[in-house]
Amino acid sequence: APVVVSPRQPLRSHRSRSQEFYGFVAWTSTSVLFVTYVLWALLPDECIRRLGIIWYPNREWAVLLPAYAVMIVLLTYFTYFSLALANTPAFSDPMAFIDAKAHIPALDGPDPYRRSNDPNVVPESYDIPIGIVNRVLYGPRKYCE
Repeated sequence: APVVVSPRQPLRSHRSRSQEFYGFVAWTSTSVLFVTYVLWALLPDECIRRLGIIWYPNREWAVLLPAYAVMIVLLTYFTYFSLALANTPAFSDPMAFIDAKAHIPALDGPDPYRRSNDPNVVPESYDIPIGIVNRVLYGPRKYCE
């Protein structure tokens, strides 16, 4: 029996390999920069001058650059944490547990929670108001007088 080839062959997608080249260049350049940094920090002055390098930064920068980098990272974490705390609503604010996407039933309509008592009815999904959640979890409100 002859083999029938489907007339619709999947098109071969052209995949760019630029990401591989960029990754290789990034990996190579960071490796070269790190080796250069370590050699500059550890080699004596005579060895560096023998390589033909006349001017290079002071050796104290070998300690200062990593220290500055660590401080910048720590300050970045601190800043993002502070911004998150500043933008968080207080516990007493209703926006702490209700947002603009909340699906709460209308107050003037029929009670959707009692409508679901019928076994033949599929209840509509609503967000449960915090008052009902508190009543179920902690019982009825008791007034202290």
